[in-house]
Amino acid sequence: MRRVNGTALVIAALVATVGALAFPVWSYADRSGTGAANLAAGTVNTRWGPLSASDRDLIVRVRLAGLWELPAGQQAIERAPTKAIKEAGDHLIVGHTDLDKRVRIVAAQLNVELPNQPNEQQQGWLRELSAASGREYERKFANLLRAAHGKIFPAIGAVRNSTRNTLVRQLASDANLTVLDHITMLEKTGEVDFDAIANDTAALSTASPTGPPAPTLGAPTASAPPVTPGNGIDVSSSPSALPPGEVNTSRPEPTDSDNVLQ
Repeated sequence: MRRVNGTALVIAALVATVGALAFPVWSYADRSGTGAANLAAGTVNTRWGPLSASDRDLIVRVRLAGLWELPAGQQAIERAPTKAIKEAGDHLIVGHTDLDKRVRIVAAQLNVELPNQPNEQQQGWLRELSAASGREYERKFANLLRAAHGKIFPAIGAVRNSTRNTLVRQLASDANLTVLDHITMLEKTGEVDFDAIANDTAALSTASPTGPPAPTLGAPTASAPPVTPGNGIDVSSSPSALPPGEVNTSRPEPTDSDNVLQ
């Protein structure tokens, strides 16, 4: 009996040890601070798929963009210092009028509350534009708006890549085209300070530069061979790229199929 009890104690001790070792492994995914836990904590289920915190953040950011960029575009048309500035303002108005209707429909369907005023930073940008005139206004208009579009551009791509919600995925696709169109038009003004954008981006980077080595000036570089399909492969599609400086934003008028807009 004493031997049996001793064996039982050893087995119990082994089970407890194995359980203690295994616990952190199987419970890790549920611990606060992990990617999986954060995703689950901020996600709600909808009939269009899970809606994450990142999804909701994009919805709000798209709405906020329209709340300050549309009046900025209207101001540009009213002042019309140059044809290029006026055309950029025209694209801001048209693009955000369309995108705002889309985001309001999506937000109503997903029960996401939207802001009705630009945030403090955006209001500050509008004040800067209102206080400027002449060449200073042109530079501020082009660079404030170009910088804002450049910051949301990668955010849209990240959500478009990771979202599991079909409404958010389509909104990200629509927003991507609109933002690219606006970036293109702002750059056409000739006022964008690309050095400042590059320096601001570099200031936020902590990784070492990557990519091919820097070229040697004056040294010839061999042409790269084309990428081609194998023999017997038939294709029917055509490249979607437009001439330089053009972005195709044509798309059907957004439809409110659930009658969610008042």
